[in-house]
Amino acid sequence: MNTLLAIDFSLPIDNPVLKFLLLLIIILAAPMLFNRMKIPSLIGLIIAGIIVGPHGLGLMTRDSSIILSGTVGLLYIMFLAGLEIDIAGFKKNSSRSFVFGMFTFLVPMCLGTVAGYYLLNLSLISSILLASMLASHTLLAYPLVSKFGVSKNRAVTVAVGGTIITDTLALLVLAVIVGMHVGEVNTAFWVRMGVSLVVFVAIVFFLFPVISRWFFKHSQDNVSQYIFVLMMVFLAAVLSELAGIEAIIGAFMAGLALNKLIPSTSPLMNRVEFVGNAIFIPFFLISVGMLVDWRAFISDWETIKVAVVITGAVIIAKYLAAFFTQKLFGYTKPEREIIFGLSIAQAAATLATVMVGHSVGLLNDAILNGAIVKILVTCTIASFQTQKGAFTLSIMEGNFGDEKKVDKDERILIPLGNPDTMEELMGLSLAIKSKSNTNGLYALNIINSKVHSSESEKKTNKLLDEAAKIASATDIDLHKIIRYDESILNGIVGVARKYDISYIVMGLHVKSDLSKSFLGDLTEGVLEHSSATAMIYKAIQPLSTIRRHLVIIPENAEKEIGFAFWLAKIWNIGRNTGAKIVFYAPESVLDIVRHIHSRHPIEVDFINFPDWNDFLLISRDLRADDLLFIVTSRLHKKSYHSNMARIPDYVNQYFNKNSFILLHPMQGGVLDTRDDLLNPTLLASVEKLGDVGKTLSEMIKEKG
Repeated sequence: MNTLLAIDFSLPIDNPVLKFLLLLIIILAAPMLFNRMKIPSLIGLIIAGIIVGPHGLGLMTRDSSIILSGTVGLLYIMFLAGLEIDIAGFKKNSSRSFVFGMFTFLVPMCLGTVAGYYLLNLSLISSILLASMLASHTLLAYPLVSKFGVSKNRAVTVAVGGTIITDTLALLVLAVIVGMHVGEVNTAFWVRMGVSLVVFVAIVFFLFPVISRWFFKHSQDNVSQYIFVLMMVFLAAVLSELAGIEAIIGAFMAGLALNKLIPSTSPLMNRVEFVGNAIFIPFFLISVGMLVDWRAFISDWETIKVAVVITGAVIIAKYLAAFFTQKLFGYTKPEREIIFGLSIAQAAATLATVMVGHSVGLLNDAILNGAIVKILVTCTIASFQTQKGAFTLSIMEGNFGDEKKVDKDERILIPLGNPDTMEELMGLSLAIKSKSNTNGLYALNIINSKVHSSESEKKTNKLLDEAAKIASATDIDLHKIIRYDESILNGIVGVARKYDISYIVMGLHVKSDLSKSFLGDLTEGVLEHSSATAMIYKAIQPLSTIRRHLVIIPENAEKEIGFAFWLAKIWNIGRNTGAKIVFYAPESVLDIVRHIHSRHPIEVDFINFPDWNDFLLISRDLRADDLLFIVTSRLHKKSYHSNMARIPDYVNQYFNKNSFILLHPMQGGVLDTRDDLLNPTLLASVEKLGDVGKTLSEMIKEKG
């Protein structure tokens, strides 16, 4: 009883335990309640913030702890936007991002300046500052895009790219206007700002990747990796503020800098997204709600006028920017809705502008209160519009609600025998897995039936349990299989047949060499008796730290039935890791790859490599952080080359300091024929490989 009486239940709540409990209840209950009313959970959390905040029931104040948590959540949103953006699509659409960024900056600047000067009777300098507040926006609805699996859509890429342009320009306008007001804009001001921005960008984009790659190579501890990522985000935010721009720009650029080092299918990415979506981002939304003072509508007519004018101006301006972008680039209606939804929300930069402008006397109390109302209205519109567009796009892209497009054929088998190779084999399997795969992964450990013991069974179970933990960290099911057999290869073949395995990912220890006998047994055993595509992986360094994958493809590889199946996996690696794929292949193969790349961009280079007699020339292009991806074939197959028999010698002597993957494609009969390639069953399987498979299927049908 004494303990109960010691707790202070007076309002506002000051007890940190009670306050945190209340916040967790809100985070849990608000989305469930508002989702039933068809209201996006983001809006539910903002409304909850209004209710419990100082202008609602007064249960909590927006104190330093709320501000800190909200700031972390805001930076997290910007960081995730940079981390999840499709870098290849971003580069391809960079000009479009720039155009949209200028639209969504200049249209609000013009409309806002006119509205401020003529409708609100502000001075010209205050009107320009007000307009810059309308020009900026916050990617508040980005979690909805990520939720529906369309974060790599071209419209999302353009919207995110445009965000960094308009926010940077808007915040630069803020710095210049305030500097002019206090009389600090001179030559030294421009030089200082220019130099600081250049230094900041150089540190983030050149130094951050080097430091991060080194850290990920030397630390495999999950907790340490997450803390390191969080540290880099806030370091970038601090450097951004030192350079004279808002911390949100630094957080976004940190995401871009780490984009290629945190694969989208990795456990680390799952942890980053989980913690942000579960804790930090909801805290930010609740803190935004706490700013809203509904009493201002009742007590002050000027506030109502300002709120109507600036809210109407920003809605019209942002819609026009999205509309112009849609018409100019031929985007669909759902893509326009996503662009508008992502660019309408006003929060972070708006707060920075109005707070600074109010503190120096350029913006009055009515504009401050009107801006808070604008934040609530625009965040509501943003959530509904983004959810609507993302849901429609998700269905169109086959990410949601279309069971016919689920790939029920893909089954990836990972034979595990050595704890030292397990983590990298799991990482590669997750990187090649299709997002439509509902079967999960199959982990196999083979116990010698003659010498097995209780101790060996314990080690096997421990190894498979560790693999299951890695898979579960990415929300993937792992089927654990234990088989008793005297022959490892016979055991693999038996399991591959039983479970109709389509891909086998095997490993070599870093201290082991690739032997001809191993490849011979593999070919005679696994490949002769199963239809699976096999990958032999030797990891010298973590997959996430690889800069380039050098894919060596033999002549006529496109004429064999396994071509589409392994090429789709190469594409998945490029998408999920962000590393550049360098294709060394004859022109006939490169033409196909170029066509696929034109429709489904990843970061690639194309190098004409027609003759495997010059195989060792590749060693001249090989760099320290490259992975060698060698596509082979079998004797009498169309893409077979006599030099393939020397691959083990080449790898052991000339490429032993680099990670490599030796790929044995799925094979048909003695010879793959035109009829094999046009087989309806094969084409149906190719189409299930996703967008790359569909493109290849169309090409096969067209060219016959």
